[in-house]
Amino acid sequence: MLNGAMLVWFIFAAISVVFVVWDSITNAPTSWVQRMAWILVVVYTGVVGLILYLLTCRRPFPGAHDAFTWATWKQSVNSEMHCLAGDATGIVIAASIVPIFGLTNGWDATIEYIAGFICGLFIFQALMMRGMYQGSYLKAVRKTFFAETVSMNMVMGGMIPTMVILASLWPGSEEPTNATFWFRMSLATIVGGIIAYPINYYLVKNHLKHGCMTLPGRDGPAPHLGHCSLESHPTDKNHKEHGMKMRTLPLSIAITWVACTLIFLLFTILITNQFVPLRF
Repeated sequence: MLNGAMLVWFIFAAISVVFVVWDSITNAPTSWVQRMAWILVVVYTGVVGLILYLLTCRRPFPGAHDAFTWATWKQSVNSEMHCLAGDATGIVIAASIVPIFGLTNGWDATIEYIAGFICGLFIFQALMMRGMYQGSYLKAVRKTFFAETVSMNMVMGGMIPTMVILASLWPGSEEPTNATFWFRMSLATIVGGIIAYPINYYLVKNHLKHGCMTLPGRDGPAPHLGHCSLESHPTDKNHKEHGMKMRTLPLSIAITWVACTLIFLLFTILITNQFVPLRF
């Protein structure tokens, strides 16, 4: 039964990836970073990622992208894709390599966390988004460190239990040459994305993290929807009131948030340990 479910999953995942790649080339008025994030997320989450893409990011027709993605919950989903794509990529790469060393599952999870954080922060956040910070890589690292850290902790709070528990149920799923490995990582990514969504919603709603932004000149106004493109009309009243100007939390509050998400991560590890012992 598992083999049949995986076959269906991978077929629909392949179709989903092809569609999102095609749509990203022909229809998306967003940055290449946003498009790449969605493609990677759909690679990892298959049809689940495609459904989210259709609901929250895909332009329904020219001129409607800003209006379509305006809702905070949609902005939050798009924002989370940056984190999820980077974190999951680092975790998948690490999980593909660690079996070579024959480490215990506790060390495997630790290395995967570090790899996810490095890929998420230093590549997918800072490196790819440095254009938003006057081209300064170090400034991009500083500005995205808080959001990436709290989001990453929540992603891993969902992924670690899923990966570890499923690995114990599916012998051989630790090997990247086994189809169950990729199915297991897909399920873990989906769970991680669900768990991390509330913190991303908070970050976007409070202007602590960017949402989905339309590139200037790539999508005009949508007068029939009573809405003008924020990027195309920077002097618009709505832009002044609801634009993407970012805030910064006081250091004490930021540290508290990081500590709380870390405690949540440790709590999920303790719960996981009750079912599958983590050994170092």
